[in-house]
Amino acid sequence: MLDRIDRFRAAAARLDALIDRTPTPDDRSLEAVQVRAGERMDRLRRFLARLGDPLTGYPIIHVGGTSGKGSTSTAIAATLTAAGYRTGLHTSPYLQTPAEKLQCDGRLIAPDRFVALTDELLDTHERWLTDGNPVLTYGEAWIALMALFFRAEEVDVAVVEVGAGGRFDLTNIVAPVVSVVTTVGIDHTATLGDTIEAIAWHKAGIIKPGAPAITGVTQPAALSILAAEANAATTSLRRVIPGETFTDVVTTLKSTSWRELPSGAVYSIGLAGRFQALNGALAVAAVEALRGQGMTISDEAVRRGLARTRIPGRAETMQRQPTVLLDGAHNAEKIGALAAELPTLLPRPDRGRRVVLLGVLETKQADRIIAALAPHMDVLLATAPRVLAKPAIQAIDLARAARQTGFTGPILVEPEPAEAIAQALAGVRDAERDSILVTGSLYLVGNVRERWYPEAAIVAAGSPWSTPGTEESPLPLGTVAEGCL
Repeated sequence: MLDRIDRFRAAAARLDALIDRTPTPDDRSLEAVQVRAGERMDRLRRFLARLGDPLTGYPIIHVGGTSGKGSTSTAIAATLTAAGYRTGLHTSPYLQTPAEKLQCDGRLIAPDRFVALTDELLDTHERWLTDGNPVLTYGEAWIALMALFFRAEEVDVAVVEVGAGGRFDLTNIVAPVVSVVTTVGIDHTATLGDTIEAIAWHKAGIIKPGAPAITGVTQPAALSILAAEANAATTSLRRVIPGETFTDVVTTLKSTSWRELPSGAVYSIGLAGRFQALNGALAVAAVEALRGQGMTISDEAVRRGLARTRIPGRAETMQRQPTVLLDGAHNAEKIGALAAELPTLLPRPDRGRRVVLLGVLETKQADRIIAALAPHMDVLLATAPRVLAKPAIQAIDLARAARQTGFTGPILVEPEPAEAIAQALAGVRDAERDSILVTGSLYLVGNVRERWYPEAAIVAAGSPWSTPGTEESPLPLGTVAEGCL
């Protein structure tokens, strides 16, 4: 008989099978992509109606943006939980297990509930097909599963992270009470366009009538598009601006603090990196907007929620001697923000070397990512993320791109992520001075993180840290083998 983890994996595989049932379109122009996206959203609305509209009956906060939306979503959800609200959270993508995408009060969906809701979803889907309706895509099925999960958990409030873009993202069927657009940068160019203005137009699509909008965007071109959208929706647009609405940012390996202006209130989020101050300040602004709509959220709840905010794979230190840092930065903007923090997060003492284990998906701009990392790495170990239906740049091609970009240090190639991290650890010459950074893809981080936190343990425990309480456990020491890079 299958155990509960095997049943969980079998249910996830049934959802994955929908990917193969979706034909690859011939026309991949931006116009055709948008038409298909609109059709998917309409189909999803009809399917949710058949399920009894499980996305209604509770307030939803919708969070999009190029960078920071996952951290901001998690911080808002943690704060609402600290305030006593039963809070659902949907994030995307996941690192190691699809259970990460469905959370309630900081706990991952239980395996048995995942199986039961998947059965309910797919049974309804079969009846839907019998009635002559088209097959749902994998993405549509997942949003429907999210809705079923929120209903089953009887949430008081939900926080929903956009997958990509916003205007045509499947999550944009929600009717939010607050919308947050964190930042706008160049990413997902094949579907969103390759200019700041085009991408900002997509992000602005989550701004809805009657729902206050909040943004950390500073580029005038992008900001004007967001402001125009807010004006058309007859709603407000609040800006969160470093140096103007918050200041005095201080970061450590475990947290980041800042002071709000003009109140002077000091907050600390349990995530490393100065860039996390913006995400935390956006969460504070979202909470203030919810207070304005009648939700009771004390200052103490805000502080507790922010302090408890943690996300696997975001500037996450896995071990010491040597220090291994995982960060899922996957575009030039995120890599640049990470690089600026490396002197604090991953110091390079005299005679110490920083080894970068890098993997990048085909849709990303590898040359810009490498250029941002080059001044901060001594050795490059190129690999390729392993993920279903999303091809990666081959490790050897990533190595060639690094040379073409001008990196002159040693370059090694290991296509398999698990073998690559083993090689990086085995090649350490000085465990006290050398360090390893794994970055370039959230999927790569998930692949590598398995070494410390296996998926089965995460699913069983309902926590990305395998068992409750391990967030505070001492970091393990790495095993340093013979050999060097």
